[in-house]
Amino acid sequence: MKISTKGRYALRMIIDLSIHQQEGYVSLKDIADRQNISKKYLEQIVPMLNKSSILKTNRGNRGGYMLNKLPSELTVKDVLIATEGSLAPVSCLEYEVNDCPRKENCSTLYIWEGLYKTVSDYLGGITIQDIIDKHSSHEGDYYCI
Repeated sequence: MKISTKGRYALRMIIDLSIHQQEGYVSLKDIADRQNISKKYLEQIVPMLNKSSILKTNRGNRGGYMLNKLPSELTVKDVLIATEGSLAPVSCLEYEVNDCPRKENCSTLYIWEGLYKTVSDYLGGITIQDIIDKHSSHEGDYYCI
């Protein structure tokens, strides 16, 4: 499993929005400038985060984006699933029901199930607030994820 640039940048965007949530709706330009990410690239990520109800959008003069949940209620897993689609290490585990015809005789299925559970539990146990708290002693708004 490899997390794409979209997943990593989405996480940086969500952390940035969390830190600046007291400002209300935040423009993509401001996030892009602070995070040194192309605004065009962020524009590709926003629909995924909107579809997953992670973001709220406001159009117009005071438009921008803000989190739809508190940073303490939003996990790394939530953000990565919104952008990556799945965290499953193999295709047969991408859906809730494993309909692989070989599952009954698959000698390695337990390995992939264990890996999936470990990754899912780990990323589901880290909130955006946890990340902010852990790095609150660091100066600046740049995050290397």
